[in-house]
Amino acid sequence: MCGIVGYIGRRDVAPLLLEGLQRLEYRGYDSAGIVVSAPKTSGLKMVKAKGRVRDLEAKVPARFKGTTGIAHTRWATHGAPSDVNAHPHMSADQKVAVVHNGIIDNAAELRRKLEADGVAFLSETDTEVLTHLVARSQADTLEEKVRQALHLIEGTYGIAVMHADFPERIVVARNGSPVVLGIGDKEMFVASDIAALVAHTRQIVTLDDGEMATLKADDFRTYTTEGTRTTAEPTTVEWEAESYDMGGHDTYMHKEIFEQPDAVDRVLRGRIDDRFSTVHLGGLNLDARDARAVRRVKILGCGTSYHAGMIGAQMIEELARIPADAEPASEFRYRNPVVDPDTLYIAVSQSGETYDVLAAVQELKRKGARVLGVVNVVGSAIAREADGGTYVHAGPEVCVVSTKCFTNTTVAFALLALHLGRIRDLSVRDGKRIIEGLRKLPAQISEILAQEADIEKMAAEYAEARSMLFIGRVRGYPVAREASLKLKEVSYIHAEAYPASELKHGPLALIEPALPTVAIVPDDDLLEKNRAALEEIKARHGKILAVAHQHQEKADRTIIVPKNEDELDPILMGIPLQLLAYHTAKALGRDIDKPRNLAKSVTVE
Repeated sequence: MCGIVGYIGRRDVAPLLLEGLQRLEYRGYDSAGIVVSAPKTSGLKMVKAKGRVRDLEAKVPARFKGTTGIAHTRWATHGAPSDVNAHPHMSADQKVAVVHNGIIDNAAELRRKLEADGVAFLSETDTEVLTHLVARSQADTLEEKVRQALHLIEGTYGIAVMHADFPERIVVARNGSPVVLGIGDKEMFVASDIAALVAHTRQIVTLDDGEMATLKADDFRTYTTEGTRTTAEPTTVEWEAESYDMGGHDTYMHKEIFEQPDAVDRVLRGRIDDRFSTVHLGGLNLDARDARAVRRVKILGCGTSYHAGMIGAQMIEELARIPADAEPASEFRYRNPVVDPDTLYIAVSQSGETYDVLAAVQELKRKGARVLGVVNVVGSAIAREADGGTYVHAGPEVCVVSTKCFTNTTVAFALLALHLGRIRDLSVRDGKRIIEGLRKLPAQISEILAQEADIEKMAAEYAEARSMLFIGRVRGYPVAREASLKLKEVSYIHAEAYPASELKHGPLALIEPALPTVAIVPDDDLLEKNRAALEEIKARHGKILAVAHQHQEKADRTIIVPKNEDELDPILMGIPLQLLAYHTAKALGRDIDKPRNLAKSVTVE
């Protein structure tokens, strides 16, 4: 949640920071702020604004010059969106400025102590506590002032700190919320996401939890919160700045939906082994003996990643014949789970920084479990914490709601299921069958996307619905779950997903003409069972949109999806429903890339 960007160098800093905030606006967009300083000047200059980055930009004066600065775009946790609650937060003497992602758990206690000492607070935020702690420290260096303040707080943070008495440096720190350094030519950058950096540098350093850094224009150094020096080697990021442009589309969501054929091709490229009818997944760090010793697979994710994990679990059971299930990481980490040494745990996250997933990984590692990561962002926290894993290679995903990363994650699970299956009992013939199906996916996705105009017309019919029901059976149920979530996220229409087999156990009471049903009807061994569910809905005058491989007589509308292998069909069947959600939201005039109350990377509880 929230976006941080900072710069120290020789260039005029305000335009750089505003540009960086615009690239990070998907991480938080209820308020924004900027602080700058210039050499040979005293004090810090700050501007803040409720609303989007464009609202902040309109308030920045023309003569807002400086060569060092930090900025922030906020997703509210403590305190409602307002100018006052926006970051950065400054001390009363205007010498210290702090931007912060995360949550300080003991903020209320610290606030009471500071108020008892005469400190006057301006905002409702937890971050202002940290600002005052840094300002009140009697340490001689900014590094020590920040370190002393961090020792007093409990919780998560990614921070950047400026001090008027130390104008030649920015001090940053991380614990549970990402901080990335960008290495330039006699200039340094810092951000919470590489999206803010790639226009200026592709050399980055990702801080670990418990690590700090001091940035100067021509140098940086890293160390722990205890003061021990650490060695940080820059790495080169693959993504280009152009990856974050709209590319002629009206929204990032539309662009990313239409990038899926190429994205799926990327996740497959170089991984298929035709000789042995399997795939190469070199980053798993799981040899054949270890793979055969696995007795169960547990997949952990949140939101869309959890739904991808549900599809992944089914593919692993079908192809590798290993018992597998998926569970929300946010629930798993709090229920004191039994950690079995014969279970392979898989953590799923687009950003690789999702706090609930990361916390579950850390707890599993503490208990001696083997954990793999399935993530999109190279070098992210989960990728570093896990014993091994695979990248999904979806490329940057800017829209808050996930589309291409969801699809690529399900394809990555298909590769993993095939890999495990061929090590165990999956035949060469079935391996070839799945590989042929995987190779068909990009062209079949393009075939689905070519139906956009028809789906847009259907969306217009459903835009007035107050609620919708999504149903699917076995392979179709996770697709229904994800499609329901997409519609909720982007259109704000209430939607609920149920197994089609559960209709008669309660949900049929809701069926009426005003409640449309979206039914996932693959042409598999459960086709007649699914058709029976449509009969039940139609008998109660329900309106039905079917997503199927052939026309469904009982449906009012059918979206035809090309047939692949039964195990891979779920990958395709959700894609037209991404377009349905998109065009429903568009018809309603929603802010599609930035849905209310949501942020892209959930790095807080």
